[in-house]
Amino acid sequence: MNKPRAWLRPAAALLAGILFFLPIYLVLVNVFKDGSDIVSNPVGLPAPPTLDNIRSVLSRPDHLFWYGLMNSTEVTVISILIVTAISAMLGHYLARSTGVLAKVAMVALLCGLMVPPAVILTPITEVLRTLGLMSTVPGLILAYVGYYMPFGVFVFAGFAKTIPREIEEAAAIDGAGAFRAFWQVVFPLMRPASSSVLIFLGVWIWNDFLNPLIILGPAAGTTVTVGIYRSIGEHQADYGSVFALMFLATLPILVFFLAFQKQFVKGLTGGATKG
Repeated sequence: MNKPRAWLRPAAALLAGILFFLPIYLVLVNVFKDGSDIVSNPVGLPAPPTLDNIRSVLSRPDHLFWYGLMNSTEVTVISILIVTAISAMLGHYLARSTGVLAKVAMVALLCGLMVPPAVILTPITEVLRTLGLMSTVPGLILAYVGYYMPFGVFVFAGFAKTIPREIEEAAAIDGAGAFRAFWQVVFPLMRPASSSVLIFLGVWIWNDFLNPLIILGPAAGTTVTVGIYRSIGEHQADYGSVFALMFLATLPILVFFLAFQKQFVKGLTGGATKG
């Protein structure tokens, strides 16, 4: 059987890169154009470039972007910190346990990864309404924590298997309890896994549209993604402002990704070679 030609792999990689870069290119070039230029030539370079779209978004009378930025930041930061802390402890416990109940719990959590968010959105809203948390930021955070917990447990459990038990035993001999040994000895060693969980969940929660739209509703504010949707009217749309909103909404999560990307791949592959 003949080996694939040497140029096929680079060509496929180049084609995939172009396809992924095309939406980014459209946003970047149209942010700095007038609305009429966007409609007439959406793929052309801005000539001359203008910052009017960004200025109009930042100075909107309704402060749509700023309110969305505050809500998105609050929801994303609190959600990923809670999920990371709880799933790290639970993942470590399940990785160290050999009983049947631990295996059943792991299977049950993994089954949660197979359920699409839209399928359980109606039951979630009923639970939140019963608890009095519907149309509130804590209710949205609770929904995210419950849904994304299985993913965090899966990543941390796989990575915890690569950490030698002798480290924890040495900490126990020195007088550290289980809680102290985990947070002072084990958890710092799980930094790559923590980075992976933080990046994945941060991107997913920041870019989520359906859950904030339904759970928060119009009375409890908006997020950056819902703000983009609400900036489009029924009969007209300022495309320059829409592209500016998309550009500004991407910057915070892009900076967040760049801050943690060094540990990203290591955290995903940490549990791949040791069962």
